[in-house]
Amino acid sequence: MERTYEFSLKFAVPVRTTEPDDWIDRLAEAGCDDALIGTGIPGRLALEFDRLAPDADSALLSAVADVQRAIPEARLIEAGPDYVGLTEIAELLGISRQAMRKIMAKNIETFPLPVHEGNPSIWHLKDVLGWMRKEQGRAVDAAIEEVSAVACRVNSGRRAVAA
Repeated sequence: MERTYEFSLKFAVPVRTTEPDDWIDRLAEAGCDDALIGTGIPGRLALEFDRLAPDADSALLSAVADVQRAIPEARLIEAGPDYVGLTEIAELLGISRQAMRKIMAKNIETFPLPVHEGNPSIWHLKDVLGWMRKEQGRAVDAAIEEVSAVACRVNSGRRAVAA
């Protein structure tokens, strides 16, 4: 059974080789007609997908392949949802940021560790959603949890290759 997966992809692209409008046409021809495309920053391309697929892995990896087929020079920067702050987590769970902060503070010993601690602190979404489901008994959208795990794996793999 197929379902719709919502995710984002950010790429570095050549700055002056092609007009952004040409990329939009090429992306649509390559199968990215299920994405909202942003080209506002020179050298960057952002796509917000609503992709129908049998699983999150197929959805996200096929989208990356489609973009790279349309723009072979495109280099993946980040897949999302992965890196999130408390505000994004709260929005996904349908609670206030203050409520999310209280949950974190009350459970500081078991709450997932951030990947960056600062202002703001950043977590892998998959870690927090899994913790909320297991430790707090909160209902979590399965598609979001699934796609966040794939995005985290793709980002980790990209970092490992770059290192």
